[in-house]
Amino acid sequence: MMLNSDTMELDLPPTHSETESGFSDCGGGAGPDGAGPGGTGGGPARGLEPGDSGRKDLQHLSREERRRRRRATAKYRTAHATRERIRVEAFNLAFAELRKLLPTLPPDKKLSKIEILRLAICYISYLNHVLDV
Repeated sequence: MMLNSDTMELDLPPTHSETESGFSDCGGGAGPDGAGPGGTGGGPARGLEPGDSGRKDLQHLSREERRRRRRATAKYRTAHATRERIRVEAFNLAFAELRKLLPTLPPDKKLSKIEILRLAICYISYLNHVLDV
C-alpha cells in the first residue's frame, strides 16, 4: 500500500481478480469489502470525469459480473474456442488410438465412442480371463 502524492488517494496493488478481468485500469481497485479506493463503496468514485459513467459502472460490479463481461468479449470467445478445439482433437486422437488396439470384424469398422469403450471393457475382461486360465 502506497500513498500517491498526486491525488492523495491510496494506491493499492491490483487484486488477483482485477488482474485477470482486465478492469484494473477503471479508476482504482475494490477491496475485499467491495469498497473502492476511498473505502466508502457507496459514494461517487474519485478521479472520474462526470461523463465517464462507463468506467464508474465497472467499479460497482461483482466479481461474477466482471467475469461474465470478460467472457463475453470476442477475444475471450475465440481463445476459448481454440482451447476447446485442441481438447476435443486430443480426446478424439485418444479414442482413435484405443480403437486401433481393439479386434473387430471387419477391422476398419466405424465404431462410436461408447462402442469403443464397451468393446475395450469386454476385451480387457477377455484378456484377464485368458491370463487366469
